[in-house]
Amino acid sequence: MRPPPLAVGLPLAGVVLLLDQFSKAWLLVWLEEQGGWQQVTGFFNLVMVWNRGISFGMLQSGETGRWLLIIISTLVSLGLGLWLWRQTRLWPSLALGAVIGGALGNIIDRIWRGAVADFFDFHLMGYHWPAFNVADSAITIGVAMLLYDSFRSDKATAGTADGPAKDN
Repeated sequence: MRPPPLAVGLPLAGVVLLLDQFSKAWLLVWLEEQGGWQQVTGFFNLVMVWNRGISFGMLQSGETGRWLLIIISTLVSLGLGLWLWRQTRLWPSLALGAVIGGALGNIIDRIWRGAVADFFDFHLMGYHWPAFNVADSAITIGVAMLLYDSFRSDKATAGTADGPAKDN
């Protein structure tokens, strides 16, 4: 028997949150010992970057912006939690769990550290992607999963009188 979607999405949110916070705690100490930067490969570095805004450093507006982002992120997370609570399908539950866990990880950073700690730095052939963390990765993957799910054709009859919701 398959577990209910909430029983999968909620633990995934917890796992993402723990992975994010443990990786940040370890990398903050380790990168300080390394001088704030460590080359891993020719296209990947571990760096110490504090993001006080949102994606790609946008909306960096001091303490007012920090608390505004905390409030907005918390409200969005609560909304996503309600969506997860009402979800009957597995795939979107996993996606929502990933997004919620990542959002909570970044909220914790904003509250306790004043900014989000980013570490993963990819660059290739002159192109450089902004640094990110485990929480950002989970949010991106979760949103991609939700977008994929929104285009699935078998969703059309899910939850209607014509047929039960399909999980995959």
